[in-house]
Amino acid sequence: MSLHKVKVFTRFERFWHWTQMALIFTLLFSGAGIHGFHHLLNFETLVWVHVISAIGLIILWTFAIFWHLTTGNWRHYMPTTDGLFKVARYYAWGIFRGEDHPYRKRFWHKHNPLQAMSYLFLKVALFPLLWLTGLAYLLYGYWGQGALTAGSLEWVAVIHTAAAFAMAVFIIIHIYLLTTGHSFREHVRPMITGYDEVDLTPAEEAYLEQDEPGRILE
Repeated sequence: MSLHKVKVFTRFERFWHWTQMALIFTLLFSGAGIHGFHHLLNFETLVWVHVISAIGLIILWTFAIFWHLTTGNWRHYMPTTDGLFKVARYYAWGIFRGEDHPYRKRFWHKHNPLQAMSYLFLKVALFPLLWLTGLAYLLYGYWGQGALTAGSLEWVAVIHTAAAFAMAVFIIIHIYLLTTGHSFREHVRPMITGYDEVDLTPAEEAYLEQDEPGRILE
């Protein structure tokens, strides 16, 4: 395998990432205001911003799911134990001793095992939990009037808020990790330009040079 600078993040992937980030920050901001953590906007405006941002995020997620399934990019998120413990040890210990990261990006595995596992959890557990509880809260008037569902709105709100706090914790950890190892700019640049250094097998290199030459810079 040889190291090359390759476009690993497509235009849609970068659009999805930054738009998702903006919408999630908007949701956290408006949700915090709804719960009374700040009073920068009035309550009605905060609710309106929260609902519109949530609908936008659900639409974005729907397109992202379709894109992942049709392009084969879902394979980047398949969990594996190959190298997992080395990466976990690096973040728990080696990173503070100046050790090199034990994982090198590959063409079809651009996320290290710990990243893949974390992102998979977000996509199949935390995001759907936020999505479903948010819709349940918004549509409570249609399902919350029966004898079995009366009073359940409080539980929906608690679960939705807990999932939002978990999302906030993930963001804090994510931003912190961007400041470790390489410079912050080097971590963020690939999600802006699309290009990053990855290991290519001879077959992958030959395929890209013949069928997608624009994806290899060097």
